[in-house]
Amino acid sequence: MTSALIIEPMQSFRHWLARQPWPILAAIACLALALVGGERLIAQIEGERGIPPIASSSDIHVTGIEVNATGDTGEEARGNGWRMAQRKAWAKLKGPKMSDGQLSSMVTAIVIEKEQIGPRRYVASLGVIFDRTQAGRFVGTAGGSSASRQSAPLLVVPVLYSGGVRQVFEVRGPWQRAWANFQPAGSPVEYVRPTGSGGESLVLTAGQTGRRSRGWWRNVLNQFESADVVSPVARLERQWPGGPVRGTFTARYGPDNTYIDSFTMTAPSENKVPMMLAKAVVRVDGIYRRALADGLLKPDPTLVAGDLAFDAALAKLRAHLGRDADAGSADNTAASSGADTSEAGSQTPQTIATYSVQFASPDAAAIDRALASVRGAAGVRGAATTSLAIGGTSVMRVTVAGDLETLAAALRAKGWQVTVGSNALRIAR
Repeated sequence: MTSALIIEPMQSFRHWLARQPWPILAAIACLALALVGGERLIAQIEGERGIPPIASSSDIHVTGIEVNATGDTGEEARGNGWRMAQRKAWAKLKGPKMSDGQLSSMVTAIVIEKEQIGPRRYVASLGVIFDRTQAGRFVGTAGGSSASRQSAPLLVVPVLYSGGVRQVFEVRGPWQRAWANFQPAGSPVEYVRPTGSGGESLVLTAGQTGRRSRGWWRNVLNQFESADVVSPVARLERQWPGGPVRGTFTARYGPDNTYIDSFTMTAPSENKVPMMLAKAVVRVDGIYRRALADGLLKPDPTLVAGDLAFDAALAKLRAHLGRDADAGSADNTAASSGADTSEAGSQTPQTIATYSVQFASPDAAAIDRALASVRGAAGVRGAATTSLAIGGTSVMRVTVAGDLETLAAALRAKGWQVTVGSNALRIAR
């Protein structure tokens, strides 16, 4: 009896819902989204994500030192293991032979990457940090000192492919952790490593590396005070459960996701993957170092803050195209050179001015279309966004040969409805 009292009203409600027109159904769906949508949106930026990068120092940092030491007690075995790690790290730096006491005086910290302590045994993977002031005179530039040539600030977007899923900061991934634990002080490449928490996980996604819109990239890079972007990619493939893990690592850079180099590594088991990733980060850094030395890591001119380089690059392209056009009409120009010379002598040079132009930007495609249209207007020397507001009104800065009325007339000729304000325009379709 009780079940019948519950089932019959539910069946009646379903029959009533099936008879309603679609506007009422849409209103019901919107009401349901309004009740739960806020919680769903918050869930996208909450949770355990984001790994703060370690503080960078100028000391000499040697990682991945494996030790297996014994002692009468676990504490004594640990001390023996730490001294063994100092000797191994010093040998890795190719330093001169020294006693344990001399090495200990130059060591500023022992970093425990992984350790197991038994009653009389100590097995661990350690990192050793030597003071550069004391140890630098013995090992020179070993350990990764900075080169004379330093790169511009480069935003790091570490992309991980694992288990058929592509991710960056959506969860706390091992590839992000490897970059957060990397000590880049000795590298000439200036990495800007985001934490990945909060709204950063929504802005820096794996899909962002596939974007080509300079407006989008300029807005993202300005948030992190970077001049360009590097995208180290790690792809992990597990041979069988509990078996070897093969990693393919690719170094890419720039808003066009340009390929530089790649390599592969293999971890014998799942618990060795963090160690493999730490070594892979060092090798990827080596690729970026060589690219910097070869002149490949120059910031893209269209991404430089202030858009001055963008305007210069656009002007250079226009001048190049203009020379090609002039070469094709050289004969016609020579026939009337006398008259043209007299007229040119009486002309006054054009003035170059910069104005702000407001435009509606419902999505990224609208921004790209607006920029392309304005840049193609007569007399326009350059156009770049200065403020982006998806779903609202964005602002671009336009450089034109002429005054504000000249720019307004050129935009009207491109099909825009133009409203002239105080040293600014508002355009709409």
